[in-house]
Amino acid sequence: MSFEEIKLLLIEKFGAEVIIDEETDGLQPALLISPARIAEVCLELRNNSNTYFDFLSSITGVDYGVEANRFGVVYHLASIPYQTQLTLKVSIDNDRDLNNLPSFPSVTSVYRTADWHERETYDLLGIFFEGHPDLRRILLPDDWEGFPLRKDYKTAEYYRGIKID
Repeated sequence: MSFEEIKLLLIEKFGAEVIIDEETDGLQPALLISPARIAEVCLELRNNSNTYFDFLSSITGVDYGVEANRFGVVYHLASIPYQTQLTLKVSIDNDRDLNNLPSFPSVTSVYRTADWHERETYDLLGIFFEGHPDLRRILLPDDWEGFPLRKDYKTAEYYRGIKID
């Protein structure tokens, strides 16, 4: 299926409001999905015999900058039998307060590989995934403060008495 056909399939299934926008000017076009619907969209794209996006190759968190106060997640899907790829994006505004992490629905119920991708995104950017079965740090120690890939992150001088800066 073409990008346009996939877009129409999703609109027919979920309504026009499921697709917020699209990006077609880059090397790989992307559909910007309503954040609350991302798991449903992924499930449909995986289970639909016309698309069969059976492989989640990556999840990437995005910090759009301190001025934008916006965070997002990019999903790279692939259909191995159809040899096609699709990029989905979700984003929300967030005040950057560490007590109010940006939050999106987990897609671990659709793709088991999302487990570690979402944990890494949480660990490095502080993006929370609702419904994740075991959301905890995966690369940094459990008591690490902050999220190092955020654009406003300040590196600590010491960790447990060891100079790190």
